[in-house]
Amino acid sequence: MLYRPAHPADIPALTEVRFAVRENVLRNRTLVTEADYRDYLTRRGKGWLAEDAGRVVGFAIADVQAHNIWALFVHPDFDQRGIGKALHHLLLSWYFAHTSHPIWLSTSPGTRAEEFYRRQGWQDTGRTSSGEVRFEMTKEVWKRLTVLGTE
Repeated sequence: MLYRPAHPADIPALTEVRFAVRENVLRNRTLVTEADYRDYLTRRGKGWLAEDAGRVVGFAIADVQAHNIWALFVHPDFDQRGIGKALHHLLLSWYFAHTSHPIWLSTSPGTRAEEFYRRQGWQDTGRTSSGEVRFEMTKEVWKRLTVLGTE
Protein backbone atom coordinates (compact mmCIF):
# COMPACT_ATOMS: atom_id res chain seq x y z
CA MET A 1 0.00 0.00 0.00
CA LEU A 2 1.33 3.40 -0.97
CA TYR A 3 0.28 6.50 0.99
CA ARG A 4 0.93 9.91 -0.49
CA PRO A 5 -0.44 13.47 -0.58
CA ALA A 6 -3.50 13.87 -2.78
CA HIS A 7 -3.38 16.35 -5.66
CA PRO A 8 -6.06 17.94 -7.85
CA ALA A 9 -5.26 15.42 -10.60
CA ASP A 10 -6.48 12.70 -8.19
CA ILE A 11 -9.97 14.18 -7.83
CA PRO A 12 -11.71 11.74 -10.24
CA ALA A 13 -10.29 8.79 -8.28
CA LEU A 14 -11.22 10.38 -4.93
CA THR A 15 -14.74 10.92 -6.20
CA GLU A 16 -14.94 7.29 -7.28
CA VAL A 17 -14.05 6.15 -3.75
CA ARG A 18 -16.51 8.61 -2.21
CA PHE A 19 -19.37 7.35 -4.38
CA ALA A 20 -18.54 3.69 -3.67
CA VAL A 21 -19.04 3.79 0.12
CA ARG A 22 -22.00 2.01 1.68
CA GLU A 23 -22.27 4.14 4.85
CA ASN A 24 -22.43 7.93 5.05
CA VAL A 25 -23.58 7.84 1.44
CA LEU A 26 -23.68 11.16 -0.39
CA ARG A 27 -27.32 11.08 -1.48
CA ASN A 28 -27.10 14.17 -3.70
CA ARG A 29 -23.88 13.85 -5.66
CA THR A 30 -24.12 17.43 -6.91
CA LEU A 31 -23.56 18.76 -3.37
CA VAL A 32 -19.82 18.00 -3.50
CA THR A 33 -18.17 19.29 -6.66
CA GLU A 34 -14.75 19.01 -8.23
CA ALA A 35 -14.25 22.65 -7.21
CA ASP A 36 -14.91 21.67 -3.56
CA TYR A 37 -12.23 18.96 -3.70
CA ARG A 38 -9.79 21.36 -5.33
CA ASP A 39 -10.46 24.03 -2.69
CA TYR A 40 -9.94 21.61 0.21
CA LEU A 41 -6.79 20.12 -1.32
CA THR A 42 -5.11 23.39 -2.30
CA ARG A 43 -6.43 26.23 -0.15
CA ARG A 44 -8.34 25.03 2.90
CA GLY A 45 -6.19 22.09 3.92
CA LYS A 46 -4.45 18.98 2.71
CA GLY A 47 -5.34 15.46 1.66
CA TRP A 48 -3.75 12.03 1.49
CA LEU A 49 -4.64 8.92 -0.41
CA ALA A 50 -3.92 5.22 -0.33
CA GLU A 51 -3.04 3.39 -3.55
CA ASP A 52 -3.01 -0.33 -4.14
CA ALA A 53 -1.36 -1.34 -7.42
CA GLY A 54 -1.97 2.19 -8.76
CA ARG A 55 -5.65 2.25 -7.76
CA VAL A 56 -6.84 4.85 -5.25
CA VAL A 57 -8.59 2.89 -2.50
CA GLY A 58 -8.98 5.51 0.23
CA PHE A 59 -8.46 9.16 1.04
CA ALA A 60 -8.63 11.70 3.83
CA ILE A 61 -8.77 15.51 3.76
CA ALA A 62 -8.25 17.93 6.65
CA ASP A 63 -9.69 21.45 6.64
CA VAL A 64 -7.52 23.80 8.71
CA GLN A 65 -9.88 26.74 8.18
CA ALA A 66 -12.99 25.10 9.65
CA HIS A 67 -10.85 22.80 11.84
CA ASN A 68 -12.50 19.59 10.72
CA ILE A 69 -12.01 16.39 8.82
CA TRP A 70 -13.75 17.06 5.54
CA ALA A 71 -13.39 13.49 4.33
CA LEU A 72 -12.05 10.09 5.33
CA PHE A 73 -13.27 7.26 3.12
CA VAL A 74 -12.07 3.81 2.17
CA HIS A 75 -13.45 1.87 -0.78
CA PRO A 76 -15.61 -0.98 0.57
CA ASP A 77 -13.53 -3.55 -1.32
CA PHE A 78 -10.59 -2.55 0.90
CA ASP A 79 -12.31 -2.38 4.33
CA GLN A 80 -10.66 -3.85 7.41
CA ARG A 81 -7.08 -3.52 6.13
CA GLY A 82 -5.90 -0.64 8.31
CA ILE A 83 -6.14 1.91 5.49
CA GLY A 84 -8.51 4.23 7.35
CA LYS A 85 -6.34 4.12 10.45
CA ALA A 86 -3.20 4.94 8.44
CA LEU A 87 -4.91 7.85 6.66
CA HIS A 88 -6.31 9.05 10.00
CA HIS A 89 -2.81 9.05 11.47
CA LEU A 90 -1.32 10.98 8.54
CA LEU A 91 -4.13 13.54 8.66
CA LEU A 92 -4.00 14.20 12.41
CA SER A 93 -0.19 14.26 12.56
CA TRP A 94 -0.14 16.91 9.83
CA TYR A 95 -3.06 18.86 11.29
CA PHE A 96 -1.62 19.13 14.79
CA ALA A 97 1.81 20.05 13.38
CA HIS A 98 0.09 23.12 11.90
CA THR A 99 -2.33 24.15 14.65
CA SER A 100 -3.23 23.47 18.26
CA HIS A 101 -6.91 24.11 17.59
CA PRO A 102 -9.14 21.10 18.29
CA ILE A 103 -10.43 19.32 15.21
CA TRP A 104 -13.97 17.99 14.76
CA LEU A 105 -15.95 15.75 12.46
CA SER A 106 -19.43 14.34 12.20
CA THR A 107 -20.74 11.02 10.99
CA SER A 108 -24.01 9.12 10.87
CA PRO A 109 -24.95 7.39 14.12
CA GLY A 110 -24.87 3.62 14.31
CA THR A 111 -22.23 3.25 11.59
CA ARG A 112 -18.86 1.56 11.55
CA ALA A 113 -17.39 5.03 11.11
CA GLU A 114 -18.86 6.09 14.45
CA GLU A 115 -17.25 3.10 16.15
CA PHE A 116 -13.95 3.70 14.33
CA TYR A 117 -13.70 7.25 15.67
CA ARG A 118 -14.58 6.12 19.18
CA ARG A 119 -11.80 3.50 19.03
CA GLN A 120 -9.37 6.16 17.82
CA GLY A 121 -10.02 8.27 20.94
CA TRP A 122 -12.39 10.92 19.58
CA GLN A 123 -14.72 12.48 22.15
CA ASP A 124 -18.45 12.51 21.43
CA THR A 125 -19.65 16.12 21.85
CA GLY A 126 -23.31 15.60 20.95
CA ARG A 127 -25.34 15.76 17.77
CA THR A 128 -25.33 18.13 14.83
CA SER A 129 -28.54 19.83 13.71
CA SER A 130 -28.91 17.07 11.10
CA GLY A 131 -28.63 14.35 13.76
CA GLU A 132 -25.09 13.19 13.05
CA VAL A 133 -22.72 12.32 15.89
CA ARG A 134 -20.22 15.15 16.42
CA PHE A 135 -16.72 14.22 17.58
CA GLU A 136 -13.75 16.30 18.67
CA MET A 137 -10.04 15.60 19.09
CA THR A 138 -7.59 17.85 20.92
CA LYS A 139 -3.87 18.06 20.35
CA GLU A 140 -3.25 16.93 23.92
CA VAL A 141 -5.34 13.78 23.50
CA TRP A 142 -3.74 13.07 20.12
CA LYS A 143 -0.25 13.38 21.62
CA ARG A 144 -1.16 11.02 24.46
CA LEU A 145 -2.69 8.48 22.07
CA THR A 146 0.31 8.49 19.75
CA VAL A 147 2.72 8.10 22.68
CA LEU A 148 0.67 5.17 23.98
CA GLY A 149 0.46 3.70 20.48
CA THR A 150 -3.32 3.37 20.62
CA GLU A 151 -4.14 5.55 17.65
